[in-house]
Amino acid sequence: MSKGLLNDLRIRPRRLRRSEGLRQLTEETVLRRADLIQPVFVKEEGEPEGVESMPEINLLAIPDLLEEGHRLLDLGIRGMALFPNISPNKKDSQGSEALKEDTLVLRAARELREALPEMLLISDLALDPYTDHGHDGLLAENGSVANDPTVEVLVEMAVLASRAGIDVVAPSDMMDGRVGAIRQRLDEEGEQETAIMAYSAKFASAYYGPFRDAVGSARKDESPIDKRSYQLAPSNSRDALRELLLDEVEGADFLMIKPAGPYLDIVRMARERTNLPIAAYQVSGEYAQLHAAAKNGWLDLNSCIMESVLGIKRAGADIILTYFAKRAAALLKS
Repeated sequence: MSKGLLNDLRIRPRRLRRSEGLRQLTEETVLRRADLIQPVFVKEEGEPEGVESMPEINLLAIPDLLEEGHRLLDLGIRGMALFPNISPNKKDSQGSEALKEDTLVLRAARELREALPEMLLISDLALDPYTDHGHDGLLAENGSVANDPTVEVLVEMAVLASRAGIDVVAPSDMMDGRVGAIRQRLDEEGEQETAIMAYSAKFASAYYGPFRDAVGSARKDESPIDKRSYQLAPSNSRDALRELLLDEVEGADFLMIKPAGPYLDIVRMARERTNLPIAAYQVSGEYAQLHAAAKNGWLDLNSCIMESVLGIKRAGADIILTYFAKRAAALLKS
């Protein structure tokens, strides 16, 4: 192409990419440290214990968890999502440990609330860390997960969590009707200020394996637990939208999509259909695969972290739960 033809090219999008100042001026999606929530794993006692499938992630006893909370605040992260690693001898088929007032996650919540009053505390509501079978609910006689009895337990868990100082309860079980039941019971108990972050579109994903290592809910024989009777099929977007809208009607304060990366179309769909805040969870498998690729020298870890998290924000998420929160916040701060 001759120089004369290019002289008539009036629309040149590259003009706005020419310098760092222009690129920042025209930045469409801005990721903030306040957008990030760090999931943390709490254990009964002992020194920090690494999770082999999740590099840089540790199981923390409560004293170390308090120190971690201070580090997160210093980085500008204002939210922690708590997940317990329960001793195997405390697990049973009913998940009865979940309803004890001195259970691990509630003890951690009380101490965090006293030590870090400015930290937003989010508590997962599900039975899989507490059951010896690893399912998110109680089992019926035929081996299926019983919906309504499970919801009754989740309601009690929500009340206990709220009384322990939890700001946001996050039912992750995908039982029908649990958001409405939790909202009603919290209001009846005078816990109206406690918000609900519903795992509204939680898919039956292959990306959860490292998380199950961290909370100790993986099967001993390493065969996967089939949760397809309550979690969403990866093929179904209309079913996901139905769940999202139902949770909004039932009183959820936030709607969550999990996992994030493989389901950015669902994040965008949710953003276009609701005015509620949208959360997306960049799950353990997403975290592990980036670490594995970086370890092999195939990807630059920091660049991929920022690109992946920014992509989740660009798709429409207001809030991002990610195990990369600390590292991303440090990069944003620098």
